[in-house]
Amino acid sequence: QVQLVESGGGLVQPGGSLRLSCAASGRIFKINSMGWYRQAPGKQRELVATIDSSGSINYADSVKGRFTISRDNAAKTVYLQMDSLKPEDTAVYSCNADISWIPLVRETYWGQGTQVTVSS
Repeated sequence: QVQLVESGGGLVQPGGSLRLSCAASGRIFKINSMGWYRQAPGKQRELVATIDSSGSINYADSVKGRFTISRDNAAKTVYLQMDSLKPEDTAVYSCNADISWIPLVRETYWGQGTQVTVSS
């Protein structure tokens, strides 16, 4: 069983910063990729950023230049540094991981989600 535990959400003023963390635990052979998605009220869930095992990174256009994703392979943790936050960044942010718990088997896991609210 694999678990993803997120932390770091909260309330911040426009222009402020937050850092989200997501730690994977359990039976893990290899973490293929990790990333963050978000869902605002009344909207579909959208990709924010992903990073794969080679370090290749993908960002949504709406967050490029403001958000930075990184990972600590030893700690099985992915981070999302969010700077210059805007009210439209308000959403529930969920961690996602593509994990092999045995070779050649890949499964997708989700964290419980953490609320990020950007408001004055």
